[in-house]
Amino acid sequence: MTGTRALSVSATGPGVTVQDLGRPGYAHLGVPLSGAADRSSLRLANRLVGNRETAAALEITLGGLRAEARGLLFVVVTGASGIVRVDGTPVGHSSATAVQHGQMLTVDAPTDGVRSYLAVRGGIDVTPVLGSRSTDVLSGLGPEPVVGGTVLAIGTENEAWPSTTDAPREGSDPDQTVFLYAELGPRTDRVVDAELLFRGEWTVNPHSDRVGVRLDRIDDGPQLRHRDGLDAIPSEGIAYGSVQIPPSGQPVVFLADHPVTGGYPVIAVLRADSVDRAAQLAPGRTVRFIKP
Repeated sequence: MTGTRALSVSATGPGVTVQDLGRPGYAHLGVPLSGAADRSSLRLANRLVGNRETAAALEITLGGLRAEARGLLFVVVTGASGIVRVDGTPVGHSSATAVQHGQMLTVDAPTDGVRSYLAVRGGIDVTPVLGSRSTDVLSGLGPEPVVGGTVLAIGTENEAWPSTTDAPREGSDPDQTVFLYAELGPRTDRVVDAELLFRGEWTVNPHSDRVGVRLDRIDDGPQLRHRDGLDAIPSEGIAYGSVQIPPSGQPVVFLADHPVTGGYPVIAVLRADSVDRAAQLAPGRTVRFIKP
């Protein structure tokens, strides 16, 4: 056993990236916010192991992570519900645990949600870019996505020992409709009837990622349609959580790696907690928009 603590990753499933709270303040330079797609789950993970909330962790998409501890590590997994194991033994979700040198940590595919967050006391130590250790899949900034064979050093971004190391997660029914709270604006005048967003239900399209969640109308009711003259709209800034309407009329909810500008109308913006909820939407999940 060496004195250096690390995670040695042997498998990543569909995808694993390093994420923190992103790169705020650079949109005017064309740099997206990036960071964890579900920011509340990242913050919770860091609190449960006594890290600063800004510490970097692993964002695991649809499970499949296998990683061996190098040195004694204190870890927790939050976000999407899935079984977490140490050497094959379940250790609990949103419950911090010690992993001994040489033990194997695995995160199974989730039964509810999409993205899990693995925090290690001290934080994942990779080289920051513009003050953040986040991988931005749209711009390519930050570290490369984690692959099998990657060894991730553990840093020193921890604080005092946490007051609690366990946060039981409320279960949810994957068949239940997910409510996303959104305010209308700013380009409601560019579609025929923006209120249609709040009438009827939508389903999550499989072609969704960290850039945005694509939604399809479930029923055969009226569709969101652009007004004439759309081509005259210049590109403008896009906020985190914006709901954009492309020519198809099917909304796109922009997540952490969203573009900083766009030329299609944004007719609503989600509350921050609803953006986190949107980041956990699996393909086929039913969604309804609600005004706060």
